Amino acid sequence: MRFDKPIGTLLLLWPTLWALWIAADGAPSLRVLAIFVAGVIVMRAAGCVINDYADRKVDGQVTRTKSRPIATGQVSPSGALLCFAALIFCAFFLVLLTNLLTLALAAGALALATIYPYMKRHTHLPQVVLGAAFAMSIPMAFAAVRGELDNGIWLLYTAVVLWTVAYDTFYAMVDRADDLRIGVKSTAILFGELDLTIIGCLQLMTLFALWLAGDHFKLGHYYLAGLSAAALLFFWQLWLSRKRQPKACFQAFLNNQWVGAVIFAGLLADTQLG
Repeated sequence: MRFDKPIGTLLLLWPTLWALWIAADGAPSLRVLAIFVAGVIVMRAAGCVINDYADRKVDGQVTRTKSRPIATGQVSPSGALLCFAALIFCAFFLVLLTNLLTLALAAGALALATIYPYMKRHTHLPQVVLGAAFAMSIPMAFAAVRGELDNGIWLLYTAVVLWTVAYDTFYAMVDRADDLRIGVKSTAILFGELDLTIIGCLQLMTLFALWLAGDHFKLGHYYLAGLSAAALLFFWQLWLSRKRQPKACFQAFLNNQWVGAVIFAGLLADTQLG
């Protein structure tokens, strides 16, 4: 479940908080906030479990993942599936505390999270599927708070997909040599020598989509300041990974937790002070 490595939880949490704050005009109820924070923790854990189950015959051949529990035999595949089922039950219980629209959207999110680990066998774009899964928190948050979906959510949804593909490509660059050897596919392999150029373009498109979303939802200067801080962090990530060293690429990936944080800080300031 990787509770000892919270980066994935944070990367899922920040867009969820963006959506909750926008949907609730800066004042989400403690009840809804608690449901979604718990849901983020549970679903990220479930995603890790099903990912490790899907990669049980692959992880042992990759330097970064060879010590994962299923790969080392500490956890059996059937035990992993039982754990996944228990986590999904917990997530289902949480969604039952909302409404039918949120429940329907949650079913789509579960489908995307479940198929994502298998996409790396069939397409070089598994990061797009991951982004689509992570971004489902956007419509779910609006459904839970407002009971309906605003057209502007799809700008936020697009931004999260683009952002996820960008940072998960950094992540995939860490394993690129191993993935090429064993036949696992990723955007890092697809982009090849253009990897950093394309990541930079994805980051620019992310900021543009977030700017359009801010314009749609009438967000002001503090929000734009948050986007400016995110732009500086994006530039730092590209500079850090310029030599494509695995350790540096991993640090660039980790840095995205601060991207989500500064955007939320700007959004929070805008809804409270703007």
